[in-house]
Amino acid sequence: MIARVFFFLIGFGLTVIGGIYIISYLNLLTIGYNFFEYVNFISRRIECISIMIGLILINLSIFIPGGHKYELHI
Repeated sequence: MIARVFFFLIGFGLTVIGGIYIISYLNLLTIGYNFFEYVNFISRRIECISIMIGLILINLSIFIPGGHKYELHI
């Protein structure tokens, strides 16, 4: 149970960090980048890839069933 909460919080933190960087890199559109160049740029940045890693961690911590018999499932 503690491990699930830990991985959920780590995933949430990575998702927030990645989302903030993706929003901040939207300023590239104002200096002349088109949308496809913007997507190409953020797909190569590790801080923007962290949003996908965070979402995967959140989904795994929620939807993978636990091995304990008496664990509370919401």
